[in-house]
Amino acid sequence: MPAANIDFNAADLAAQIEALSQAELDTLPFGVILLDRAGTVLFYSETEARQSGYGKIPLGKKFFELSRCVGNEDFRDRILRAMEEGPVDLEFGFPRDYADPKRELRIRVQSAARGGVWLFIERDTRPA
Repeated sequence: MPAANIDFNAADLAAQIEALSQAELDTLPFGVILLDRAGTVLFYSETEARQSGYGKIPLGKKFFELSRCVGNEDFRDRILRAMEEGPVDLEFGFPRDYADPKRELRIRVQSAARGGVWLFIERDTRPA
């Protein structure tokens, strides 16, 4: 499936993402991050590095220790609790983005086939 056909709202977003190459993931219009069960970054897309203002987070770092988002502790706890309980399919909205406080973002979190979770981050495209 070509990256251009990936729908952020698709119920099977994680399955669609897992069919893409790393190069294709890097071209998606939204950010993609893969975390293992402990919250360690296994993949961090070029789109997310550019749009987030963080730059490229090195693989192997603990995502929740690096995140500057408001409510980070609650965000982490909800994701980790969901991983313990079974398949993860969560959605979060944040009123401010770190890179641009006037921009809202939407995060979807879904279980990864090999364990851990995918974070998909879509930023609103309104002019600042």
